[in-house]
Amino acid sequence: MKTIDAVDALLRPVVTQMGYELDEVEFIKEHGNWVLTLYIEKPDSTVTLDDCEAVSRAVDPILDEADPIEQAYYLSVSSIGIDRPLKKERDYERNLGNRITAKLYAPQKGKKEFTGELTAYDEASFTLNIDGSEMKILRKDASSVKPYIDFNSLATVDINDNYFDNIEIEEENE
Repeated sequence: MKTIDAVDALLRPVVTQMGYELDEVEFIKEHGNWVLTLYIEKPDSTVTLDDCEAVSRAVDPILDEADPIEQAYYLSVSSIGIDRPLKKERDYERNLGNRITAKLYAPQKGKKEFTGELTAYDEASFTLNIDGSEMKILRKDASSVKPYIDFNSLATVDINDNYFDNIEIEEENE
């Protein structure tokens, strides 16, 4: 059994019981160190730093006891993020009815990038409504499919006086 499959089978029930979905388990080498990353999601898509910390604290002793990974590694728990690429069926399901951007390997209709509402999908293709016209794209033809993010419409963060109260500052001693 692959490492990620073993970790997934071990931790999925725990993460689910906590009210989260274990979206993906990733085990990769970054900058010379192995990193085990658990990507979590909540039904309302509002994963916070506190949520990540809670899951990390809950699964760490389970990983230590079961010891499914031979080498040393760092544990990371993260949200799937607002711009997570659509790879799996549940990614397409989550974005059905939303605007997405598809980048293609080769041009179609003279373009390599299309943004539109995801209106349908199956295992081989997805359909976008682009300004009232339907366009079917084969998944194998898309190099990247992501949720469309209109940064101009995002609300600005209201930073008040106590916004930074919980941040610890570490001073460097010389």
